[in-house]
This record gives sequence, C-alpha cells and structure tokens, in this order.
Amino acid sequence: MTRGRFIALEGGEGAGKSTQARLLAEALRALGLEVVTTREPGGTPGAEAIRGLLLGTEGEGWHPRAEALLFAAARSDHVERLIIPALEAGKWVICDRFVDSSRAYQGGGSGLSDAEVLELHRIGSGGLLPDLTLLFEVSPEVAAGRLKVRDGDGADRIGGREAVYHARVSDAFARFAEAEPARFARIDGNGTPEQTHQLVMSALAPVIGVNP
Repeated sequence: MTRGRFIALEGGEGAGKSTQARLLAEALRALGLEVVTTREPGGTPGAEAIRGLLLGTEGEGWHPRAEALLFAAARSDHVERLIIPALEAGKWVICDRFVDSSRAYQGGGSGLSDAEVLELHRIGSGGLLPDLTLLFEVSPEVAAGRLKVRDGDGADRIGGREAVYHARVSDAFARFAEAEPARFARIDGNGTPEQTHQLVMSALAPVIGVNP
C-alpha cells in the first residue's frame, strides 16, 4: 500500500488555518483521496487533555520549558496513535499545526533554542516532519480583525499574549520557511477564504499530480 501524505498548516493567530484545513480536506476528498483532519495540540484523547492544560486560562500558566515538554508529550501521543497509523493506511493527514508551531512559539516566542525543541521532537515523535508545510502569512491588521470575530475578548492563554511575542513567532516562521524552501509553501492569507484556497491548491498541485 502506498503511504499517505502528511500536510501541516502553520501560521500565527488569525491566519485562517482552520478554515483552510476544512477547504483542503473537502477538495482532496473530491479527488477520491481518503483524508484525516486533525489539530495540535490535540487529535487524540490524551493530547486533547493536554491541550486543556496548555490553553486554559486558569492559574499562572507554565514555564517555557514545561510548556515545550507538554506540547512534545501531546505530539508524541498524536503521532503514535493517529498520524502514523493513518499514513501507513494510505490516508492523507491534514494537521492544523505541528512541530513548526513549537519551534515558533516555544522557540522564537518564548526563547528556547531551536535545537532544544527539535530534540524533544526527536525523542517524542521520531523527528517526523510533514511532506509539505503550508505557512499562512497575514498582516497584523487582518489577523487582529479575524481574532476579534473569533475570540472576542476570550483568547486562550497563548493567543492572548502580547503583540511583541506574536511578532517574534511570525519572524520565526518566516526564518523556517526561508531555510527549508523545499518543505514550506508560503501562502498569502490576506484574501478571502476562496482566494487563499486557490493558492493552497496551486501549492499542492505538484504533490497531488493535478492542475490547480
């Protein structure tokens, strides 16, 4: 059986990843592909429980190293119980965030080294990387408008951090894409969902083997 493909969607807060994950899954299913959609942190019961610990706003929160360890633990369960079995069954996996979010948020945002984050990923998830990472890039103004609609005044613990933190996250994502152009496709996410989806399908055309 042919191994499935693993597509991760990355970007900062308000980048539109969840909407694009849904549109992409619908498009791939229309092509006759079997698709699994999932998210991080989460995707399995254990990882979803850790998600609650990480994103809940009660208490004082986590030290950056503890936060990175929790993300790595959630990802390990996710990879072993959902992602790898799906890929081995020939399914396409579309994941809303993966290890590059840890690199950008706990690394670029919170100051851990990229080597530390990747070492946790090697230990916990065997260093698994997506076949293609779609990086959605939007202006701060567009992101703020979307977040106002989505969250109102109720952002989660990480989404609610200060603007300078999220600027560091955005800069980190851009560095990763520049360093690994073969794995990343940079998508302008400032347009309508339909316009952005067309850019996604164009980026995926060589992987799928069809015209966008």
